[in-house]
Amino acid sequence: MPIKEPGRRLMHHVGLEFVAHKVSGGGHRSTNAGLSLTSMIDFLVVTVVFLLMTFSSSGETPVAKGLNMPMAQNTLDMLDAPIVAVVGSQILADGSPCGNTRAVEESDRMQRIDELFNVLKAKRELWKQTHPNKEFPGVVMLQVDQHIKAVVVKSVFQTAAFAGFPNVSFMINPLPKSGG
Repeated sequence: MPIKEPGRRLMHHVGLEFVAHKVSGGGHRSTNAGLSLTSMIDFLVVTVVFLLMTFSSSGETPVAKGLNMPMAQNTLDMLDAPIVAVVGSQILADGSPCGNTRAVEESDRMQRIDELFNVLKAKRELWKQTHPNKEFPGVVMLQVDQHIKAVVVKSVFQTAAFAGFPNVSFMINPLPKSGG
């Protein structure tokens, strides 16, 4: 078999003239699009750097501004649960405002926080709808500033329990492990 010069050979064996004209280019632009490799590499590098910067494999959660969490030695890994933060006099559930602690602080006695109760109850019902055949874990995470009054912490804890979240975990800053 003789050696032939490389080139376009697709559909050249078809004996129709208009097919041969289309296959050879027919005076039109090439159907093969030229792709700038430099631009594509730049795009991929920027995308990879962005994803690496935003990825968190350790389950870190953002701490609300102005929150100074207490320290502890005995710690567990993070759970996938709603996060209730008490910052100053504001109560946040998963970052959105859902109550105020002023009434509890002024009365200086434990009471149910109705806005927080309604938000947590809605989250529980949503979980039950999205996981119909599973048992509800009833876990909520509390981010509480270490300078918040105990009566406020107890009220938030009790409100979470009334809303169907009896298992409450506190978010803390772990103390460094001591050698020995």
